[in-house]
Amino acid sequence: MLGVRIKAEFKLSNEQFGWVLGAFAFAYALFEIPAGIMGDKIGQRASFMRIVIWWSVFTALTGATTGLITLIFARFFFGIGESGAFPNSSAVVSRWFPAAETSKAISSLLIGTNTGAAVAPLIIVPIAAAYGWRVPFFVIGSVGLIWVLICFFWFKNEPSEMRGIKIEEQDYIEQNRRYTKQASHISWKYSLRNRSLRALVASYFTNQFAFYFFVAWLPVYLQEGRKLLENDMKNITSCIYISGIAGAFCSGLINDWLAKKRGVKFARQFIGFFSLIISAISVLAASKTANNQIAVASLIAANFFVVLNTVTCFSVCVDIGSNRVGAVAGIMNFAGQTGAFAVAISVGRIVQQTHNFSTALFVIAMVLFTGCLFWLIIDPRKQFMQQRTD
Repeated sequence: MLGVRIKAEFKLSNEQFGWVLGAFAFAYALFEIPAGIMGDKIGQRASFMRIVIWWSVFTALTGATTGLITLIFARFFFGIGESGAFPNSSAVVSRWFPAAETSKAISSLLIGTNTGAAVAPLIIVPIAAAYGWRVPFFVIGSVGLIWVLICFFWFKNEPSEMRGIKIEEQDYIEQNRRYTKQASHISWKYSLRNRSLRALVASYFTNQFAFYFFVAWLPVYLQEGRKLLENDMKNITSCIYISGIAGAFCSGLINDWLAKKRGVKFARQFIGFFSLIISAISVLAASKTANNQIAVASLIAANFFVVLNTVTCFSVCVDIGSNRVGAVAGIMNFAGQTGAFAVAISVGRIVQQTHNFSTALFVIAMVLFTGCLFWLIIDPRKQFMQQRTD
């Protein structure tokens, strides 16, 4: 949202700005698996507080940067701090929700992230216009620290630890959830032979390759590629993330309903496969049209189906992860953030060389087409391999 302002102040080219965006994604990917494993060991409550404290500090420090190098360092350490957020959130779902409600629970996470992203432009852009681009980073960092206090006093790792929950409800959750309390350690040798896990990892790379374009490059694309005003960009960006809210909501309902009707394998494969195909077609349409309205409508549709796919991917993590969901989601999201790093760098490079965004969007569409094929291999009934220690 603030990319154009930051680029202007530090006189950054699109390629240099791509490295700024890529620094976050690279660090996020690098620490994703360790953060997921740590959450499985020490509990999600402590992990969440660590994540948001670190995230808040380096969000604020981003507003104090003085040029390209300090901006890259700030975003890199920001990425280290945020790593593990989704793996640990997925692990919370495995502890707190019955297996039959997996996708609805995952969808609530994506509804929250997309709601924040939809509201953010309406708040951040006016603040930046009034006080400069640095002030929003200070404001957001402060909000994060308030969230940590709420987490500390309210959230618990287990239903049995939470006040106000009836014994009957605790028993129902614990008897029907994916998570088990059996002590175990990860057998990497056998786990990485799991064809479903490897296919999930590959497909999620393509998912995040596309999604990170919306997160990082979309405002720049709308202003520089489509010549829209900052106020227009703000409203369109919010609309695109509202489509993500709808995609998350629909995915939660359809996944769980279809799993009951046709089985979990059919549900995950069907939704995973077709959501990426439709996303690819939508991005391709945006790359080929000169009409701004058609391009925006296509990108709104693309984000809807990318988020639909994201819910399905994390649902599979819960399906196969048992009491190691954090590790499984960490492995998957490591690949996803590698895809985010790749698109951050490649879009900047492509636009720098071609002086337009159409080729970059075409590449994203082709990557999405590739990603849908991996869903023909994914079987959510195949468990991630672990070894008992008791």
